[in-house]
Amino acid sequence: MTEEVPIYDSELLKKFNLGERYETLKQDESLHVRPLYMSDYGRGFLELLGELTQVGNISEKQFQEQFQMMKSSHGTYYCTVIIDTIKDRVVGASTLLMERKFIRGCAWRARLEDVVVSPDYRGKQLGKCIVEILTNLGKALGAYKMTLDCNDKMLTFYNQLGYAKEPGNSNVLSIRFPAPNPEPKL
Repeated sequence: MTEEVPIYDSELLKKFNLGERYETLKQDESLHVRPLYMSDYGRGFLELLGELTQVGNISEKQFQEQFQMMKSSHGTYYCTVIIDTIKDRVVGASTLLMERKFIRGCAWRARLEDVVVSPDYRGKQLGKCIVEILTNLGKALGAYKMTLDCNDKMLTFYNQLGYAKEPGNSNVLSIRFPAPNPEPKL
């Protein structure tokens, strides 16, 4: 069995005020917010991400290697999940990415990535909950700003949570490459 190793110190979720939705969710005995565990491979984490985008066929070994690489990048990846403790399944997830900058006096920039909730749990405010938790965590960790990319149909959702287009700075440009390279050439 895979070890119950968190990707970041779970005490961070207790240390800061992460918002009203987090406090409300803590009272629900069947749902629990915590860092991603290495063992979440078996709890449907990748299947849940498949609700959001193409994941690919990732073996447990590949998952463990990626997990360890992300964990060893201390202070960068805050993959956070919502677990249904009765079913022992990941039902919500998102990642806070903390980027170190030279600008603004070597400041931190935060980025919200991969927000997803299982279709069976939508309508229960879990998406708003995980966004609020990670937004507040990014702020508590000292980010000078936090950004995200989303498709047009999600703009209203994120606007309700305080995210807004910046006048004169609301362009997202991308280049998509034909096939992702699993091992970067460093």
